[in-house]
Amino acid sequence: MRNIFENIHIPEKHKIDKPFNQNTYLVDGELREWNGEKTSVYSPVYQKNTNGELQPTLLGTIPNQTQESAIEALNSAYQAYDKGRGEWPTMRVEERINCVENFAKMMQDARDEVVNWLMWEIGKPYEESCNEFDRTVEYIEDTIQALKEMDRADSKIQKHSGIYAQVRRGPLGVVLCLSPYNYPLNETFCLLIPALITGNATIFKPAKHGILLLSPLLEAFQKCFPKGVVNIIYGSGRTLATPILESGKVDVLALIGNSKSANALQGYHPKKNRLRLVLGLEAKNPGIVLPDCDLELAVRECVNGALAFNGQRCTALKILFVHEDIVEEFNQKFVEEVEKLKFGNPWEEGVNITPLPEPHKPAYIQELIEDAQSKGAKVINENGGERQESFVYPAVLYPINETMKVYEEEQFGPVVPILTFKDIQEPLDYVSESKYGQQVSLFSKSPDALVPLIDNLVNQVCRVNINAKCQRGPDVFPFVGRKDSAVSTLSVHDALRTFSIRTLVAFKSSELNDQILEDLLESNASNFVNTNYIL
Repeated sequence: MRNIFENIHIPEKHKIDKPFNQNTYLVDGELREWNGEKTSVYSPVYQKNTNGELQPTLLGTIPNQTQESAIEALNSAYQAYDKGRGEWPTMRVEERINCVENFAKMMQDARDEVVNWLMWEIGKPYEESCNEFDRTVEYIEDTIQALKEMDRADSKIQKHSGIYAQVRRGPLGVVLCLSPYNYPLNETFCLLIPALITGNATIFKPAKHGILLLSPLLEAFQKCFPKGVVNIIYGSGRTLATPILESGKVDVLALIGNSKSANALQGYHPKKNRLRLVLGLEAKNPGIVLPDCDLELAVRECVNGALAFNGQRCTALKILFVHEDIVEEFNQKFVEEVEKLKFGNPWEEGVNITPLPEPHKPAYIQELIEDAQSKGAKVINENGGERQESFVYPAVLYPINETMKVYEEEQFGPVVPILTFKDIQEPLDYVSESKYGQQVSLFSKSPDALVPLIDNLVNQVCRVNINAKCQRGPDVFPFVGRKDSAVSTLSVHDALRTFSIRTLVAFKSSELNDQILEDLLESNASNFVNTNYIL
């Protein structure tokens, strides 16, 4: 197996000429210079130094900000919201939409730069990095359209039992956004954009990896939104998020990441019944392959579902249950498909398997493999688990049993555990007893076989995929999970509801109130009570 870090050739358009020092942060509408401690940002791509030794590529530095910076950002957002009286929360919906549209235009001007950073920082293949950017822009556009539709539906005056009312959705307050590293643009904006466009003020801290890609967008945030509405700070989550939550001034914790972090952070808030949670957390999504399946289709979807972006997706298939009657043939075909996957550096055309951005992940993957092997499993594919610095070749493990770590732990990396079942109750029990409840994939040709599984599993997970891998999209569908996998629902429409609350102005019908309502509608003076129709 070739070493991907030997004799590297980097295309001219993807070269990083010198490390980039990100020394500004966004607070109170200003791009302020940071003169304190900084953190180096390294790529998972290794290159040889002057001594011929392989080492991670230094990409640049970012601010390592302090608790004082966190409070500065918090106060900025708190003042911008101003208990709901600020410019942004009281602004007309169409004016907020204009701000987001202007941001999307400026964002597209930075596409090439953002995509290149995305590829270098987290090792995401170039084509997938382009798709993530384009999908994010599309998500913004779809969110704008969904808000227009929602506002049009709310533009009418209702009357029931002698009471006139206008019902609209209002913002919640100050939102703390903490993003994941695996989709640092798309999933960040799936939190940030609906939070903003519904009138909230935000504080955003990016993940440990996938940070420099935000640098080309800082000016767009600064120019397109009123001061204090977007605040972007850098550093340790524990250092920055803890004092922000302890203040009690945050109304929404929006986090995509780890349940341990989410549990710890919400525990710092002094008024927990005031804190709304928007959480996308871990999952251990199973694929269940029945004996009557289309085997070629099942293998293809399971390989893609388990190993797309090295398995670093919450929606990845992280354990496969294959019926004992077909497991030998399934394994053979599965390994053949894995061996067809191209591995290499992220700029290589058609590459599937790339270096891992988390420094500790290769060692953790090796630990899972060794634990499974010590308890009876084998790596059934050639080169499975072989490591080159930050790169790990996918390992297919079989047979798996409940004593192994990989049976329960979310590996979030290129390891595919396979086990057999004879009775369908075995995988069903696994799903029902699991602490996770995001998705499942079922593979079968038989409606009769699928019906009881569907009707059982929809009460255990939030998406049942038929003859297809688990996935988030299309973004118009709900994205949610049960148990420890999520809190609140995300999608284009649902996210607008998640980051807002229904509120209304009511007029008990009388001569005086009828005249007041008529005057309000005629003057169009109120940003809330009006019948404006956004085209």
